Amino acid sequence: MPKTENPLLKERNEHRLQAIPFDEIKTEHFMPAIQEALKMAKAEIESLKNNPAEPDFENTILALELSGEKLENVASIYFNLLSAESDAEFKALAQQISPLLAEFSSSIMTDPVIFSRVKKVWEKEVQNRPKPQIPKDFSEKQYLQQAERYRLIDRVYKGFIRGGALLTPEEKEELTEIEMEASKLGPKFSDNVLAATNAFELYITNHSDVEGIPQNVLERAAHQAKVKGKKEGWLFTLQPSSMVPFLTYCKNRELRRQIQIAYNSRAFNDKFDNQEIIKQLLKLRERRAKLLGYPTYADYVLEDRMAESVQNVINFLEKIYQVAYPAAQNEYKEVVEFAREIDNITDFQPWDLAYYSNKLKEKKYAYDPEELRPWLKVEDVLSGLFIVANRLYGIEMKQVNDIPTWHPEVSTWEAYDRDGNYLGLLYLDLFPRETKRGGAWQTTFQTAGLYSDGIRRPQVAIVASLTPSTPEQPSLLLLDEARTIFHEFGHALHSLLADGYYKSLSGTNVLWDFVELPSQLMENWLLEEEALKLFTRHYETGEPLPEELLQKVIAAKNFQAGLANINQLRYGYLDLAWHITPVEKISDVDAFEKEVTARFQVQPPVPKSNISCAFAHIFAGGYSAGYYSYKWAESLEADVWSLFKEKGIFNPEVANSFRQYILARGNAFHPMDLFVAFRGRKPDPEALLRRDGLLS
Repeated sequence: MPKTENPLLKERNEHRLQAIPFDEIKTEHFMPAIQEALKMAKAEIESLKNNPAEPDFENTILALELSGEKLENVASIYFNLLSAESDAEFKALAQQISPLLAEFSSSIMTDPVIFSRVKKVWEKEVQNRPKPQIPKDFSEKQYLQQAERYRLIDRVYKGFIRGGALLTPEEKEELTEIEMEASKLGPKFSDNVLAATNAFELYITNHSDVEGIPQNVLERAAHQAKVKGKKEGWLFTLQPSSMVPFLTYCKNRELRRQIQIAYNSRAFNDKFDNQEIIKQLLKLRERRAKLLGYPTYADYVLEDRMAESVQNVINFLEKIYQVAYPAAQNEYKEVVEFAREIDNITDFQPWDLAYYSNKLKEKKYAYDPEELRPWLKVEDVLSGLFIVANRLYGIEMKQVNDIPTWHPEVSTWEAYDRDGNYLGLLYLDLFPRETKRGGAWQTTFQTAGLYSDGIRRPQVAIVASLTPSTPEQPSLLLLDEARTIFHEFGHALHSLLADGYYKSLSGTNVLWDFVELPSQLMENWLLEEEALKLFTRHYETGEPLPEELLQKVIAAKNFQAGLANINQLRYGYLDLAWHITPVEKISDVDAFEKEVTARFQVQPPVPKSNISCAFAHIFAGGYSAGYYSYKWAESLEADVWSLFKEKGIFNPEVANSFRQYILARGNAFHPMDLFVAFRGRKPDPEALLRRDGLLS
């Protein structure tokens, strides 16, 4: 079709807020748009290479920054929809699109002419000059832009080296082949996990089999059964909003066993098996690292992280392990003894843990998470979240109804600063679908910063799979689901409050082990009385959250903190092990996983289970050799939160300082420098353990 008729290629200036015309976009538009945008991007790169002028910031670094805008735009729409709303036909395009993009990217990073130009600019402006210091006064826009310019040049130059610019022609060709092959495997891995998730359904018709499950959970399961064409009964799936309540409340051990095993064995030894994809990805990553001169893929990744090295990550995780593992053992022993005491369970199993942990929590705190649902209607949680953000940063979120979306369930919001200036557009897509991958994430359609037509504000989305509404009941959330919204909105704030100049340094484009700081910090307000009282109202009566229930929630916040920490450490160590172990030593995916995770087991593993085959974060996302970053950023966040607790959780000076030094700056300065500028010192490594009640 002609370029101008393709909605993906049209200039978006005629759309309000330059919004994406999702209502016009069809699957068949993507390949022609990618191909056309690729031609445009290649022409821009050729123009840059053939520029006869002496290389400088504008004609080389900035030209690279602004090149390929249309391609970047089309690709971001495709890959965001691939996760949020895609059928089999749409998914299949990834096998064509991903290699094209990988090949083009590699062709730039390995081009000797472009690298020569970049190097000349770096030598002139960065090599022998001190790096800019973080200013005290952020109104010095010219200084900040100069500091960003320095950082951008340095990041681009080092990015070229990490991208293969110093390799021989033969090695560059091999690197490109590696990138193209790996680009196809990630989407395939993710497709398999989603397919395996959707393939399982637990259909129940016997009332005795749902004993213990709260009525509101049963109503949602009954609605799900009707949606799937069942005349009666209840349908449970592997979506967390269905599976978690089932494991927590269903008295029937056998059914708990079935759903637990099904979840833990997704894409493992079934028709969606991911074991060979894991092996292939590991081989490609190892080859990439070796080509670039690194002993392991983890060494390659961690060079460009706050942690800096494999040993630093191990030391960090080990410090938590030494405290958390004994605590987890004691917590587990307490649950096992409790199950024996109340139900004479002598063969405690993994599918008993959530069930009896919840009963133990009820006994210790007289609190059941389901009790809180009536006060956590999704609309009220969002309202409360926006009130908290307003109290902290002065921003206002306004819902709008004239912005096209990719699904009827998606809502749209405009963010405005306290002075009325427009900050950005937020999409909210909060409920599960079979066309959406599981989990929750924040993603970007348009990054804040400089484009060829000037400065643009961001367009971001929060995508999740929370408890949906039914004809009988609105969406009422578990506290953990409300925490998910707060977490992802923390990421969104990092983008919406960006105040930089260059988009590749803007918002969440920070070093990977720093990116979770704003999101994990945001979770804290959800367990503060001062914040909860702002928005918790009973969805039917409008009554505020009872003081007694509020205090129970707060008292129980560190319940089984040892187990929670060990679970995250297990994922972090497993990820690291995959990426520091020579591939020839890994012949059996499951055996390797069990060997690595043995020291984190406080209970026997789930039979037939495998973590790695559904570990999309590291095999289909950006967390390979980086899953530790959740705990790393959580440690930073606990330290930041201690300052809010000391000065007041809505203290305007602390909030404004966090906004100016962290949220607004993006990657304009090294994250450790930003943290020290905000906190006045380096991070306290024990802040996390103290916050979780594991250290006095």
